Amino acid sequence: MAASVGNYDYIFDWEFQTDGLINVKVGLSGMLMVKGSPYHQAPNQDAMSGPLISENLIGVVHDHFVTFHLDMDIDGANNSFVNVNLVKERSLPGESPRKSYLKAKRKIAKTEKDAQIKLKLYDPSEFHMINPSKRSRLGNPTGYKIVPGGTAASLLDHDDPPQLRSAFTNNQIWVTPYNKSEQWAGGLLTYQSRGDDTLAVWSERDRSIENKDIVLWYTLGFHHIPCQEDFPVMPTVTSGFELKPVNFFESNPILRAAPAFEKDLP
Repeated sequence: MAASVGNYDYIFDWEFQTDGLINVKVGLSGMLMVKGSPYHQAPNQDAMSGPLISENLIGVVHDHFVTFHLDMDIDGANNSFVNVNLVKERSLPGESPRKSYLKAKRKIAKTEKDAQIKLKLYDPSEFHMINPSKRSRLGNPTGYKIVPGGTAASLLDHDDPPQLRSAFTNNQIWVTPYNKSEQWAGGLLTYQSRGDDTLAVWSERDRSIENKDIVLWYTLGFHHIPCQEDFPVMPTVTSGFELKPVNFFESNPILRAAPAFEKDLP
C-alpha cells in the first residue's frame, strides 16, 4: 500500500514467507519540508535551527512514527504477552573456566503496565505473543515474536502539546485488551486532540491482559536530519520489523516445501 500524507509518501509492504515469517517494511519518500533563510552558505551551524540544504532553504529537523495495531490471535483469541529477558549469570568459583554465561528469563505480563516496553540495547529481550492453552509436542506454548527493526524515541517533553497528542510514542511496545473503539493510537481525531483519547490514556487503566483477547501495538520510528541529497526529492528511506514464529510449528516448515525445478522459474 502507498499513502500520500502531506508532503510525504509512505510505502507499506507485507511479505508472507513460506517459513511462516511475516516481514513488514515501511518506505518514506516525497518532498522535504523546508523554510526560508537569508543565507546562501551556512555561517554557523550551531546558530541555525536546521541544516542549510540549498540557497536560502533550511531543512526542518523532524521525526516520523508509524504505529501498527496487531491483533495477533495466536491459535485462538486468548493470548498472553511474554517478555523473554536475556540476562548475564556469573559462573560459580571452580565451576567452569568461563566467568559468565547467558540465560533467558520469561515473565508473563499480568496487566497493561507490565507490557509497556522501551527498547534498550544493553537490556535485550524477546517479546512473544503466545497461546498458553495450545502446546507443541514438546510442551512449548505456540507463539509468534515481534523482532523490532529501526527504532526511534521522541525527545519532546511529555507535557509538550504535540507529545500529549502522540503519547503512544512514549513506549515502542504496548499491549491492551481488544476493544473495537480503541483502534487508533492517536485517537479518532488526532489533530483536534488534546491527548485525552490516545493509547497512553487507555493503557493507564492497567487492565488485565493475561490469557485474554489482546492487541500488540508496535511503533516504528525515524529521526530525520535533512541533508543536501534530500532536496528537492528525497531518496527512499526504509525500515521495518518482523513477526516470527516461536514454537508455532513442530519443526522448520520449509522442510515440507515442494522442491523448486528449473521449469518453475520465470
